[in-house]
Amino acid sequence: MPALVVDAGWPAIPAGAKFGEVSGVDVDAAGNVWVLHRAGRKWAEPFPKEPIAEPTVFKFSPEGKLLAQWGAGQFIMPHGISIDPAGKVWITDVAREQVLRFSPEGALELTLGEQGVTKQDASHFGRPADIAFLPGRVLVADGYVNTRVAEFAPDGKFIRDWGDFEVAHAIAVDEAHIYVADREHARIAVHDHAGKEVATWPSPAGNHTYGLKPLGGGRLLAVEGRDGADRNGAVVRIYAAGGKVEASYDIGLPGEGASLGHDLAIGPDGHIYVTDVNGGRVVRFSLPSLTDK
Repeated sequence: MPALVVDAGWPAIPAGAKFGEVSGVDVDAAGNVWVLHRAGRKWAEPFPKEPIAEPTVFKFSPEGKLLAQWGAGQFIMPHGISIDPAGKVWITDVAREQVLRFSPEGALELTLGEQGVTKQDASHFGRPADIAFLPGRVLVADGYVNTRVAEFAPDGKFIRDWGDFEVAHAIAVDEAHIYVADREHARIAVHDHAGKEVATWPSPAGNHTYGLKPLGGGRLLAVEGRDGADRNGAVVRIYAAGGKVEASYDIGLPGEGASLGHDLAIGPDGHIYVTDVNGGRVVRFSLPSLTDK
């Protein structure tokens, strides 16, 4: 498949602010890019008990300037970052078994789940992975151990759960649907806003979707971190509204296992941001199918 050229020099990371494993990315209403990384820690099980000492949350301007960094001493194995419509920063930590909401400045405001306790019920998680938002609803893809989407009110009150997934790794919404990256089932599960499954989009060749975001009009952008033979990489796909693949692009680094595409976000200016766990980077690029229109 064709390779896409990423924007060289984006972002500009000052000395002393090196990325670790870069797991999550999202964009706020102003176009600022929020990046979650593990600051020297690698995914290894059993997970350690001590928090990461260095800042794990970086905020960049659309041009790539580092505006803020925080999160030191707070996360053990941070995974997903999502910015809600009010600008609050929601982060999942698979080792803490918690979902945490912060102010944009990094003040902890809300904690869901019991630290270190794995259960599938109203007050616990099983390695929560990702978060999306609908009016009055916080949707948690839960997760690596659990098999569901768990819904909460913005104040943290449990609403309900639904689904039967094998690693619900990412979740996204548009005006009509909820999309779940059902990673180990090698599919994207499409639900209406009530949680009823209305379609399933098998991943090409049994590949594993790690992240997804809507493009509008029922179209979807997804990133795959592993193929059907469990080889790591970073492949971006555009899905039409009915689930047909419109286009595919390779954005991985050269070399076997050099990249693992993990999460993605779309800026208001149309730029795409993808995190690469193995490559220790977040990249920015534009889609030919969008810029040609």
